[in-house]
Amino acid sequence: MELNTDSAVSQLTTIRDWLRWTCSRFFEAEIALGHGSDTYWDEAVFLVLQALYLPPTTDNRVLNSRLTLPERYKVAEWVQRRAIQREPLPYITQVAWQQGMGFYVDHRVLIPRSPIAHLMAEGLEPWLDHVAPPSRVLDMCTGSGCLAILSTYAFPEAQVDGVDISTDALTVAAFNVNKYGLDQRIRLIKSDGFKAFPEPIPYDVILANPPYVDANDMANIAPEFRFEPALALESGEDGLQFTHQFLSQVAGFLSEQGFVVLEVGNSWEALEAAYPSISFIWLELEHAVGITVLTQEECQRIAPLAQALTSGS
Repeated sequence: MELNTDSAVSQLTTIRDWLRWTCSRFFEAEIALGHGSDTYWDEAVFLVLQALYLPPTTDNRVLNSRLTLPERYKVAEWVQRRAIQREPLPYITQVAWQQGMGFYVDHRVLIPRSPIAHLMAEGLEPWLDHVAPPSRVLDMCTGSGCLAILSTYAFPEAQVDGVDISTDALTVAAFNVNKYGLDQRIRLIKSDGFKAFPEPIPYDVILANPPYVDANDMANIAPEFRFEPALALESGEDGLQFTHQFLSQVAGFLSEQGFVVLEVGNSWEALEAAYPSISFIWLELEHAVGITVLTQEECQRIAPLAQALTSGS
């Protein structure tokens, strides 16, 4: 597939024209979604309006506005990158949206899209209904720092730690933390899971959105997802290599009333198979699978099983 961008630039004049043309090119290219948009039309709206520095909620009255020639070339270039090169839109715009907040992203970090963000907006009810507000929160595999930042809004009294193995990811996270003025509330830690933790802090809430894509899914993944760091996606044959390591240690970092919100996506069946004696409760969320909540007691029961799997015994 090729794009005749010169023809488009010469013939398409209004925002309405470019939205229609962009959406058609997305259908033609059969791009993969999953980085913030559910439909080709929504993707087209996000691309065109952000290229023009307009918010996605812009009033429809602007649709007949005429674009300048440089604006047309910019939109055409972005459509080329999205439809032909298959680059994810948040990398093109360098912003990912979660719960109405914009987070800087580039190719150094996974594009934030975890449904845990929606749970944070609801204050993690009902798990916190009968306990004191969290004072310590951990975001394991923080990436861009999105969930760590959202945690400070969900729990105004909490101190938050964001952990990642990637120095590049932590650089991006630090930018976002500074952007929202949260340097005094969020500490960023470089560590492979809990291996390089400075001290065994008991956390009230631990959020974990680790790499969980299995080998088969990695081999068949859409081109868009290959732009993202493989380190943030792949996790062994069954997608649980990191998760086993995490579960073998996490109980020692939870307060007595603490709990873990763990996301394993499509690897949820493999997790159940690996721990047949554990009754995982999977949250029913729209457009999302593989999120479970574990108490400290459940994590203590899982720990020896996970240690055996991690050691290969």
